[in-house]
Amino acid sequence: ARVLPVAGKKIAVFRTAEDEVFAVDDQCPHKKGPLSQGIVHGNRVTCPLHNLVMDLSQGEAVSPDEGCVVTYPVKVDAGKIFLQIKLVADKTP
Repeated sequence: ARVLPVAGKKIAVFRTAEDEVFAVDDQCPHKKGPLSQGIVHGNRVTCPLHNLVMDLSQGEAVSPDEGCVVTYPVKVDAGKIFLQIKLVADKTP
């Protein structure tokens, strides 16, 4: 996986053996482990800290695990990967 810093957060971008591309927040919902360092199998990644399994397409933990991460729409065009990221403006005075 590759990690992209965007607006103070880290987004992990995965390309599977089946050539599918997924992008999710690079933080496990359980122990905050870096999902980008996990093992990818199919469209899932296993957290390197405690083996929680996340579905990369839905951003949800695979049962019996619980939790979710933010997913980002991905488009591949001419070998380039594009992410759709919505940034929320900080309204702090």
